[in-house]
Amino acid sequence: MKGRVLVIDDEAIVRVSCERVLRPEGFEVVVTSRGDEAIELLEKEPYDVVLTDLKMPDMDGLEVLKIIKERWPDIQVIIITGYGTISTAVQAIKMGAYEYIEKPFTPQDILQVVEKVIKEKKK
Repeated sequence: MKGRVLVIDDEAIVRVSCERVLRPEGFEVVVTSRGDEAIELLEKEPYDVVLTDLKMPDMDGLEVLKIIKERWPDIQVIIITGYGTISTAVQAIKMGAYEYIEKPFTPQDILQVVEKVIKEKKK
């Protein structure tokens, strides 16, 4: 196993897409549609990378990012969004996001950034 990835997105198609890209490459992938559920999962088990949507009904991606960086500063967070603006990208990076990916993304986009995170963690 290359690493553990938690995917948070309220759109099932995004969760399924990330799983289909990462699992065959050797990543363990856990998915959830809610930010609060993701925090519960993080409390129970360690993850290397979190991919989170920016706009979600219960808890947005920046809120999730803030909690993760406070409690688990070693976990790298990648923000994925269909509502990309320069200001939210800058805000996310300032808050500690590793990367900011706009939808629609390609499978290669996700795979490259997750593999880059894992490679850097192993240094």
